[in-house]
Amino acid sequence: MDLNLRDLRALVAVAEAGSFTRAAQRLHLSQPALTVQIRRLEEAVGARLFDRNSRNVALTPTGRELLPLLRKSLHDMENVLRDARALGQGESGTIRIACLPTFAASVLPELIIGMKREVPRVAFQIRDVVASTVNALVRSEEADIGLTGGEVADPLLEVLHAGVDRLVVVCPREHALAKKRHIGLKDLARAPLVLTAPGTSVRAVVDAALGETREALDIACEPTYMMTAVAMVRGGLGVTILPETAREVRAEPGLVVKPIDHPAFVRPIAVVKKRGRTLPAVTGRFVERMREAMDATGPQDGGAFRMTVIRP
Repeated sequence: MDLNLRDLRALVAVAEAGSFTRAAQRLHLSQPALTVQIRRLEEAVGARLFDRNSRNVALTPTGRELLPLLRKSLHDMENVLRDARALGQGESGTIRIACLPTFAASVLPELIIGMKREVPRVAFQIRDVVASTVNALVRSEEADIGLTGGEVADPLLEVLHAGVDRLVVVCPREHALAKKRHIGLKDLARAPLVLTAPGTSVRAVVDAALGETREALDIACEPTYMMTAVAMVRGGLGVTILPETAREVRAEPGLVVKPIDHPAFVRPIAVVKKRGRTLPAVTGRFVERMREAMDATGPQDGGAFRMTVIRP
């Protein structure tokens, strides 16, 4: 017969109280029910644990030797139960998130701070990577949730929330585009361009948008990182097109940010999880924080993460 939590609590209570009556009161049990538990425990151990008479109850030598071990087992089991309840209720756990670098460097820090205030025992594993890698990490279950860019066509991924991220032009203050009130496709097609590398979600949007013009593009360079693109613009190689939420767009005081007067320059973004997988409770709470923060961020806030909720 296996030991259980109630039997261990019964033994410790009787040992500490020195009385079945007082122990039963402490455990909110009837005395006969407590007696049954102690007998069950003695049967499981295979030895008598208490000597009883009409006046008191005392541990046998075997009971005295076992008491410290059973106390430790009780303590360990109660800790496991408490930790399991905390995990199930979202009061602890690890949030494993893969996300676009623009999100990691803009909205994410404030969300983490707020979450840690609400759930002090939460931990975070963060992978800030390009959209294709975000999707791969969620598919392989190395991340439980992802904030990705581009259209989500992968049947293994479930979209929890979706929206768009506006793209803007970053150019030197003295550049001709900096002086224009409206920047359109032809303006961009005629300027030397510093574009992020092919395969990124931003580049996919830019290529699709610029594909509407038949003019030959002057692509000066294709760096991997947004900060490198900004540095190239500062150096005079051309202008770049980046998400408005990227901190890099305002990293150089000599550069200006200009909106693009064309509806194609928006990047789809989405919060995703692997289809058929249940999120840890604490991660579900964080997804709600992400949704609330993104819904509250609009043009008046200087942000571009404007999410439209999609109810699966």
